[in-house]
Amino acid sequence: MKKLLSALALLSCATLAQAEVAVIINAGASAAPSQADVANIFLGKDKSLKGVDQAAWNPTKEKFYAGVANKNESQLKSYWSGLVFTGKGQPLPTVADDAAVVAKVGAEADAIGYVDAAAVTDKVKVLFKLP
Repeated sequence: MKKLLSALALLSCATLAQAEVAVIINAGASAAPSQADVANIFLGKDKSLKGVDQAAWNPTKEKFYAGVANKNESQLKSYWSGLVFTGKGQPLPTVADDAAVVAKVGAEADAIGYVDAAAVTDKVKVLFKLP
């Protein structure tokens, strides 16, 4: 029984590690920002689209920021602290989870977000995926 539970735990970890992150925009949007543009949107440097961030630091958020902006949790917090302190920016609005990101991006023509690829619906369009 212990061996079975251990095997299931390893399989679950392997599945989580292989999950892709999808960067999404509204299904009707004509814009198709590049990966560099997406990084600038989520770092507050580009206001062409409204970034929708996830509130909790979870595996999806970790993979997104590492892949797009080359930042981990502490680097991102430090980055935003500096902008807030100098009055040059505010962190993006956040929502609770993948479903909330899909709902917000699906409802707003100028919104962009990121979710676990399994959460994508026909209300949004995938720009690109991060392995």
